[in-house]
Amino acid sequence: MKKSTKNTLELIIMYAIIAVMFVVIFYPLVWAFGLSLNPTSSMFGASMIPSEPTLEHYRWLFFDERSNYLLWYRNSIVVALATSFFATLIVSLTAYAFSRYRFRGRKNGLYAMLLLQMFPVLMAMVALYILLNTVGLLDSLVGLTLIYIGGAVPMNAFLVKGYFDTIPRELDESARIDGAGHFRVLFQIMLPLAKPILSIVALFNFMTPFMDFILPRIILRSPENFTLALGLFNFVNDQFANNFTRFAAGAILIAVPIATVFLLLQRYLIGGLTAGATKG
Repeated sequence: MKKSTKNTLELIIMYAIIAVMFVVIFYPLVWAFGLSLNPTSSMFGASMIPSEPTLEHYRWLFFDERSNYLLWYRNSIVVALATSFFATLIVSLTAYAFSRYRFRGRKNGLYAMLLLQMFPVLMAMVALYILLNTVGLLDSLVGLTLIYIGGAVPMNAFLVKGYFDTIPRELDESARIDGAGHFRVLFQIMLPLAKPILSIVALFNFMTPFMDFILPRIILRSPENFTLALGLFNFVNDQFANNFTRFAAGAILIAVPIATVFLLLQRYLIGGLTAGATKG
């Protein structure tokens, strides 16, 4: 087979795979958006392209007095921002310690973080429930945020530690010769150079409260404390509820804050990648 023919065949296969993945990803999104524009509240009889599209369901979410959507939206954003900020900060401190210092228990600590990643969070649900009930943080956004932060540390710290290991130690030594302390080296040298990986950690931890349903379902009881995933579930879970179109409208709007944060962090990802590509 000629080289040009082989390259053309590989290109066709690659584009075919991309096209299939595009359909798999966007078909449910198009259906959800079309469902949110249907005038009826039932999923049965609805179409992907409604004949009489309406924004009534979006108006109901924001302006109807029976809707708690804005409250759930606020709760999700508060939890997401707190989780993203504190998880990234704690992960940075933990990864820096494991990357740059040698201390007793360091090796076992790395093994422990690696081991904790192998077990699903669902296995700890009973223990987390009892723990939050004991300290009085059950049915609380604070308790939910603390669990998200704690769960983010093992996996992300191991990931960021690997990135810190690629940063030359000569930079640390030069800074210490100039009189820099531990925190100054971390915040003025390490973190600016690690913006790409820290942006990924911040984005993933911001997404978690919007995507997660199981943990809020176990911890939260009061409707005023619900996150979006848990609140929207009630639209289709109640005995006499059949509000699939309102559910679709609310689900579509979840993408707005996530896309906003992604766009804000994208320049750090691109800047870090291009800087690394042209370095040295």
